[in-house]
Amino acid sequence: MGKFNFNEEEFKKARDEAKRLYQLLDSVYCPYLKEKILFNTKGFHHLKFKSDQQARAHKDQYSRLKLLYLAPQVLSKSHTLQGIWRTRRLEPHKTSGKWKYIMKDIIFYEFIAVLENVRIKVIVKEVFGGERYFWSIIPYWGIDKLGSKRMLHAGNPDSD
Repeated sequence: MGKFNFNEEEFKKARDEAKRLYQLLDSVYCPYLKEKILFNTKGFHHLKFKSDQQARAHKDQYSRLKLLYLAPQVLSKSHTLQGIWRTRRLEPHKTSGKWKYIMKDIIFYEFIAVLENVRIKVIVKEVFGGERYFWSIIPYWGIDKLGSKRMLHAGNPDSD
């Protein structure tokens, strides 16, 4: 896929294209989980923010937004799970018109695939008592030793 070097105009274009795509997505059937995975606003928000008040760096956002179109493909083709992580976290919950944080059991499902010569990880999140939904897409990347630029691995062991 090459280097993810970009300017502000390219970043805005990638963000707008990803937003349009995400709005078209409703859900995707995942054969491994045997159910539809939702593409709700929480997942898109997580692509842009690490937490409620901490935005991701533009380089981090750009690489995720550019590869977002691959997430539905990974989920719809996944018959195996590469990882599962169970934890307890404070999750925002609206009750009586107020947002509160409540301790909940969380499960993250990891699906890894190589599509279009790009290795990516797609994360699905499940909050206990709720539906499973797309949470994130993570490119597999490294640092070019000559130029010190972030590069995506192309899945070619001969040249990576």
